[in-house]
Amino acid sequence: MDYRVLLIENSRIMLERLKNIIQSTKEFSLAASYRTPEEALGQGGVFKPNLILLDVEKEENIASIPAFRDAFPGVSLICLCNRWNAEYASRLVKAGAQGYLIKPFSGKELVTAVTTFGKSGMGIASKSIAFFSPKGKSGKTTLIANLAMSLAQKSGESVGIIDADSQFGDMAVFFNLNSKSTIVEAVRDIKFLSPITLNSYFQPVNDSVRVLCGTKRPEFAELIDTKGFTEMLKMAQSLFRYVLVDLPPAFNPLSIAACEATDETYMVAMVSGGFEIQHMQQAIEIFKDWADYQERLKIIFTRVEPCDSAAQAELEEELEYPVAAILPNEYLLVSTAANDGRMALDIKPDSALTHKINRLADKIIGRSHIRWDKP
Repeated sequence: MDYRVLLIENSRIMLERLKNIIQSTKEFSLAASYRTPEEALGQGGVFKPNLILLDVEKEENIASIPAFRDAFPGVSLICLCNRWNAEYASRLVKAGAQGYLIKPFSGKELVTAVTTFGKSGMGIASKSIAFFSPKGKSGKTTLIANLAMSLAQKSGESVGIIDADSQFGDMAVFFNLNSKSTIVEAVRDIKFLSPITLNSYFQPVNDSVRVLCGTKRPEFAELIDTKGFTEMLKMAQSLFRYVLVDLPPAFNPLSIAACEATDETYMVAMVSGGFEIQHMQQAIEIFKDWADYQERLKIIFTRVEPCDSAAQAELEEELEYPVAAILPNEYLLVSTAANDGRMALDIKPDSALTHKINRLADKIIGRSHIRWDKP
């Protein structure tokens, strides 16, 4: 697709710089350039642009976004700013912008921006979920990986996975990825990134699913700053329709920050005849500090046999808290899939595990089933 760009930039020097970048980028041409929104709104329509790049360093330029939406219906509008700010970005999206690009940008970043934001816009109804376990070996990594694929297939939207199990994250192994950039580099560089440049730190699994891999060595976990991690997570929320965060077991500053910054927390435990109910009950007590914990905290049990509505009701009664989902014991299927570098959903699409994960994806998307308890 060829883009005819209407550029609005207050700074004369930056205007010339951006003009040169646009004109030297393949499939992009400069339809017209202005230094104020008033000039662009008054004259720009003659040039029939299909992409607007609007400098929003000034408050009055932000206020002009609705006017651009009215004057240029159906035309993509991406805002330009000197640095990323999550709250600022939220204002721009609500005003009608589709994207947010840090200037000066490169031609490659411009291409990536229109490709990324052209699908669904930036941060439109993004949903983020933290996956937490009171103890290790809960099956949450398997759940997240397969759930991400199901969400992408069912919704047609982008899904980002953040492997924040800082010491022993194995999402890269699960997807057979060899990433040069990890969560350590993303958090370290976050002050200098925008959604578009952060996207390059995520490794593609397919066209819709990308993974920010975990640390390469356990001791690197100490390099992950909690404040930087939160900023990175907020930026990722503007980049993907769904963000799934794999957290380390037990409560620590990183897991607490992630649970606070996401829309929902799925607490996962594996049924093994041990103390998982007591562990879950103790963790629920901590989450009760949230005024809305009953809406935000969801419970999932894995390796439940028999995996039916009666077993789910029994777990709810014992836990004294609603159970959002239960997953069957499909150890052989999961192991075979992992060894082949594939998802359980792909190897055996009619398995009980696949059905349960697909139903959970439907819940997250907002779809319902007539017979939810049907195996």
